[in-house]
Amino acid sequence: MEHIVSAAELRAATARWRREGLRIGLVPTMGNLHAGHYSLVRAARERCDRVVASVFVNPTQFGPNEDFARYPRTLDADAAGLEGEGCDLLFAPPVESMYPFGLAAATRVEVGGVTEMLEGAFRPGHFAGVATVVLRLLNLVQPDAALFGRKDYQQLLTIRRLVTDLCLPVEIGEVATMREADGLAMSSRNQYLNVDERPRAANMYATLCRMRDAVLCGDAIDAVEREARAALEQTGFRVDYAAIRRADDLGEAANGQTTGLIGLVAARLGMTRLIDNLAIDG
Repeated sequence: MEHIVSAAELRAATARWRREGLRIGLVPTMGNLHAGHYSLVRAARERCDRVVASVFVNPTQFGPNEDFARYPRTLDADAAGLEGEGCDLLFAPPVESMYPFGLAAATRVEVGGVTEMLEGAFRPGHFAGVATVVLRLLNLVQPDAALFGRKDYQQLLTIRRLVTDLCLPVEIGEVATMREADGLAMSSRNQYLNVDERPRAANMYATLCRMRDAVLCGDAIDAVEREARAALEQTGFRVDYAAIRRADDLGEAANGQTTGLIGLVAARLGMTRLIDNLAIDG
């Protein structure tokens, strides 16, 4: 596996593959990789001849009070894991390579509509940072396909909107959320949970399952959301949102609708903010 840090070397490597007629897949990550990330690499390998994985902790998608400084950096372990999964190239650039004019003067990309609610309301500027760095990576790699996990569902919709709106010739693939045995969605932030919080964290997925079942039974949307919030708060979560939305655009769901919906939750347990979602489709 090649390990590259410069944009010029990355462009040279992918240009060589394109000349050979090879199909290229991209897996963007912030590192500290786990089984969920490696499932993206395997999915990319199934679709493409060559796989590029990026490891870049992107400062522009973190808010001023978020965990950029303490976000775990484990590049050596990540490189070993990616090589074991058959990744062909690891791109791990410094911040200066991705933002050559500095963060304050960087060109930013805004995606309207789907970014304005839920995570967008609680994390102002987050999706501009996501869209900006993903567009930079897509421009550098020029992949045929890029793979993203369904756990960050609003991010997935944002990237799809970005690609469609800017007419980018790349297929955006999604991969199902990987879960621990008790249902907790795999996340690099799970390691922040202490021994008391970790078993309680599984209540997030259990709550989503109850939300799904209640909607399919015809319960009113606002009642389902209130009960979900109360259930999470009873187990120690501080809830940002527990919502039922349309899956295609995250718009408000109608009472009685039982197809094409998704339940989404974001809440803090101790110092750790967790998100998860679950499809609702009768």
